[in-house]
Amino acid sequence: MHRLATSLLAASLLLAATTVRAADTDDGTWFESFKASATPEQLYRFLYALPKGGDLHNHLSGAGRSEWWWDAALASEKDGYTYYTKVRINNCVEYGSSNEYGGQPYYLLFHTLQQSSYARLDDCRKSEYKPLKALDAREKDGWLNSIRLDRPYEGRDEFFSTHWERLGDLDRNPYVTAEILFQNMKAFGKEGLAYLETQDGAFGFLGPDGSTLPPEQTADILRRRLAAPDAKATGVTVRFQSSILRFAPNAEQYLKTLYAFTDRHRDLYVGINMVGREDNDKGYPLRFLPTLRELRKHYPDIHLSIHAGEVDEPNFHIRDTLLLGAERIGHGVNLLSDPETTVLMRNGPYLIEINLISNLLLEYVKDFQQHPFPEYLRIGIPVALSTDDRGMWDSNLTDEYFVAVREFNLSWDEIVKIGRNSLQYSFVQEPVKQLLLKDYDARVARFAAQFQKQGVAALAGVKPVSYSFTCKHYQLCLPRE
Repeated sequence: MHRLATSLLAASLLLAATTVRAADTDDGTWFESFKASATPEQLYRFLYALPKGGDLHNHLSGAGRSEWWWDAALASEKDGYTYYTKVRINNCVEYGSSNEYGGQPYYLLFHTLQQSSYARLDDCRKSEYKPLKALDAREKDGWLNSIRLDRPYEGRDEFFSTHWERLGDLDRNPYVTAEILFQNMKAFGKEGLAYLETQDGAFGFLGPDGSTLPPEQTADILRRRLAAPDAKATGVTVRFQSSILRFAPNAEQYLKTLYAFTDRHRDLYVGINMVGREDNDKGYPLRFLPTLRELRKHYPDIHLSIHAGEVDEPNFHIRDTLLLGAERIGHGVNLLSDPETTVLMRNGPYLIEINLISNLLLEYVKDFQQHPFPEYLRIGIPVALSTDDRGMWDSNLTDEYFVAVREFNLSWDEIVKIGRNSLQYSFVQEPVKQLLLKDYDARVARFAAQFQKQGVAALAGVKPVSYSFTCKHYQLCLPRE
C-alpha cells in the first residue's frame, strides 16, 4: 500500500512538473501557426473572443454609435426631453451674422436641440427644424451619417468642427449620456473588455426645462445607471475622468473646479484629462503648470492622463506634459521627434494610450505603416490599445487589435502585455486593479489553453459584432448589431 501511494505521488509530481515545463516553454508558436493559416474572418473572430483588459482612452460623447444616440434620444421622452433637428436652411439670418466659426454655426444641418431651446427660436428658424421622431427615412439616414466620420473628404477639421456641434443639446442630457455609457458597456462586455475608463464630466448638463443641473445630480444619475442589474451584468467595471477643453479662456479656473469635484467623488472619478485640438497653441501644456502646482498643495493623488503628441509636426508637448505630472499620454504620435523624451519613457513609468484608427481617420498618419506604435512597443515604452471616439469611427476595440496584429505582426506575448498594461496603468483604485489583473491573467490563460487544445474549433460559438470600419478598410464585413 505504501509503495502504491509512493508511486501515485511520484506520478502526480511528474505530471505537475511536465505541465509547468510545458507552460514555461510555451513560446507562442501556436499563435504564429494560427496567424499563418487563419483567414481574416478567423483572425477577427479570435481577437473578438480574446479576453481584453481596459479601454483607457475613451471619450464617452464620441463613443456613442449613431444608432445608440437615436434610440436614446427618443427613449428620453419618458424623462421629459423632446428633440428637434435642423433639416433645411431657410436663410433666416442676416449676412455676416451666421457665426460659422463659433460653437453653433448657422449653416450646419442636423444640429439637434431639445424642446426648451427650440422654443426660444423665432418662427423662421423654427421652420428649419423638425421633430427628431418625425424624420423620414432619408432624413434619418442623413442624421445618422452626420455623426460618423465616414467619407473620404472628412478629416480632422470636419470632426473637430461639426460632430459635437451636431449633437448639440443631446450631448447635454444626463439620461442619454447614461444610456450611451450602458450601450458601450454592453458592447465592450461582449468583446471581453473588463474595464472602461471613460472621459466625461458632470458639468453643463440640462434639465428638460433648459436649466443647468448641479454636477452632483448628474453624477448620481450615472451612479444609478451603473448600479442597475443590466449594467452589472455586462461585467465591465467603469470609472470616469473629468475633461477640460485645453484652449478655453477659463481653462485654469475650470481645472480648479474639476480638482475639487474629483476629490469629492473619488468613487466614480479617478482622474482629469485635457482635450481639444492640440494644434491650437492656446492650450499649450506649460500654460497649466502654475495652476497644477498650486492644486497639488491641497489635493492628494489626483491622476492626470493628458492628450499630447496628437499632431503631425515636431514639438515638445509630450515632454512638457510629463512635467505637468501626467502619468499617461494620450496618442503620443510625434514622440520620436523628441529623442530625449523617447529615452525617458522607455520601461515606464509612463504609458502611451494608442489610438490607431483615430490617428488614421484624423490624418495624423497617412497610413498605418507610418504609425510609431510598433516602435514604442518594441523598444520598451509601455503602450495600450484604445478606441478614442469609437462611435464616430464606427469601430470597436477588436478593430484596434485587428489592425495591430495585421499591420504589425504582433506576437502572443505582445498581445497579452498590451492587455495587461491597460489594467496596470489604469487609475482605478488599487484593490480593484489587483482583482482585475488577477482575473485578466486567469482569463487569458484559460483562453490560450482552450485554443491550443481545440484550435479554431474553440471559436465555433463566437459571434463577433463588427461595424463599418473593417468593412471599408479591409473588406471584412461581418454582422452588425
